Amino acid sequence: MSILAPIDWFFIIAYFSLIMGIAWWVIKRQKNTSDDYFLAGRNLGWFVVGASIFASNIGSEHLVGLAGSGATDGVAMAHYELHAWCLLVLGWVMAPFYMRSKVFTMPEFLEKRYSASARWVLSLISLVAYVLTKVAVGIFAGGIVFGVLLPEMNVLGLNSFWVGSILVIILTGIYTILGGLRAVAYTEAMQTVILVVGSVLVTIYGLDALGGWEELRRVCGSEMFNLWKPLVPAGMEGSWAPVKTSSQMAWYFNTNYPWVGMLFCAPIIGLWYWCTDQYIVQRTLGAANLTEARRGTIAAAMLKLLPVFIFIIPGMICFALAASGKMESISAAMLDAQGNVINENAQQAFPLLVASVLPAGIRGIVVAGLLAALMSSLAGVFNASSTLFTMDFYSKLRPKATQQQLVHIGRIATLVMVIIGLLWIPVIQGSRGLYDYLQSVQGYLAPPIFVVFFFGVFMKRLNAKGCLATLGVGFAMGIFRLAIDTPVALSKSFAYTEGSFFWIINNIFFQYYSLLIFLVCAATMLIVSYATEPPSYSRISGLTFGTLSNKDKAENRASYTKADVIWSIVVLLLIMAAYLYFTG
Repeated sequence: MSILAPIDWFFIIAYFSLIMGIAWWVIKRQKNTSDDYFLAGRNLGWFVVGASIFASNIGSEHLVGLAGSGATDGVAMAHYELHAWCLLVLGWVMAPFYMRSKVFTMPEFLEKRYSASARWVLSLISLVAYVLTKVAVGIFAGGIVFGVLLPEMNVLGLNSFWVGSILVIILTGIYTILGGLRAVAYTEAMQTVILVVGSVLVTIYGLDALGGWEELRRVCGSEMFNLWKPLVPAGMEGSWAPVKTSSQMAWYFNTNYPWVGMLFCAPIIGLWYWCTDQYIVQRTLGAANLTEARRGTIAAAMLKLLPVFIFIIPGMICFALAASGKMESISAAMLDAQGNVINENAQQAFPLLVASVLPAGIRGIVVAGLLAALMSSLAGVFNASSTLFTMDFYSKLRPKATQQQLVHIGRIATLVMVIIGLLWIPVIQGSRGLYDYLQSVQGYLAPPIFVVFFFGVFMKRLNAKGCLATLGVGFAMGIFRLAIDTPVALSKSFAYTEGSFFWIINNIFFQYYSLLIFLVCAATMLIVSYATEPPSYSRISGLTFGTLSNKDKAENRASYTKADVIWSIVVLLLIMAAYLYFTG
């Protein structure tokens, strides 16, 4: 039975009509060229850039995964959301190099900085990463939302989970395939407004149903409100050693979000995602100039501060309503017989709150916001994937391809990515939690990419051989861990022998393993580069800080004003305030 009233359906239909209307308006004005299809003609303004970055990021992993993490672990995952400062690094540090190089893709920038081989390797890694994370996770989250809101739906033998997954793909794919980045960016700007308004309403109505902020703090307790919550159980002795005794080994490896990992690993994943991932940076590349690109990143950083309060807090509210017994329907869905949160069901926290606390009409607006986030997230990765495949693979294999052929291949690439993503859903279903799954896979794939981009920009001596060795070693270590983890994720009955090598690898907390990959990659990059010949500095002119010309420096200084600096400082101060509030 649907929990949606007729007025809710009115708002949902109105939302889809608005989105499709915007997409159609953009498509009719589209030029059938690769520059226009993949980068929106490089004339996006700062608000569209910022809103599009935010909407692409705030997708399924937040609506379903981040809220679920809030219900199980409190504000622990707010570390990732408070990485809004990474967007400032994109705007102030990396964007000048990207805009100056006039590239379509991040792998193309690596080709200019290192070699053509580096471009191919990163393109392959990025496409694999999109399949493992963004595409499949987006589809899976769509199914979760529909499963809660329309539990009795059944079409041709498919339940609401699969109907929702497929429906989200089709609706998103229509305007993404036809309209390219311009359609994606303009619809995302509108979706950002709907998403923020809807999520704020969920927080307000949820707190009202619970009894206010102080009641939330009372039920959840101080640990759920502490970013650095104590992680050593009573009777256990803290240790830096990877293994102490057999009785303590399982505790050590399975500790939730240890502060060491958060402090040192989370920034690496954050800088990779916000500053080097095609999925995010493509919006910056579509900006009219460096000024608009930088201001777009500042706007996105300001918006990025919201998820702690509009996703994590609602997840905690859902837990509090269940734990306090104030809503029996939520308690029945979230808690087991002993009153503990069921991790798999925690992923339903946000849609459960929507279904339980919102009045008719308001519920329709919020559901539209849910769908907006799911669609914008998928649309962004569809477009990024097609851009990578078309510009980094097909255009190299067919250098004489026409602009129309490139656009056509980009549309076909989108369809292929969707099919592969559907096949990967069973792996995600077996994982501990959606947000955990996403962060762990990113933690395995991010370090080598972070190293070759950031080390490459700051150190002009690093060369193509060092880059290829780093990508190869880092990617192999990440795939090895995924190969070890996947059988356990697919089958709850499968387990490695306790104490064996594979068991240890499988149980090492993902952030510690990610740090290991980073250290190995950093060493590989430096050793191989300095053991071989230096790059041609004339070839990499303008692509590193050490090879900037006076003209490059002057253009960069002319691209910002005092207002840009002030707003960047405001973002940093707000981040510090959030850390102070959620500490202790």
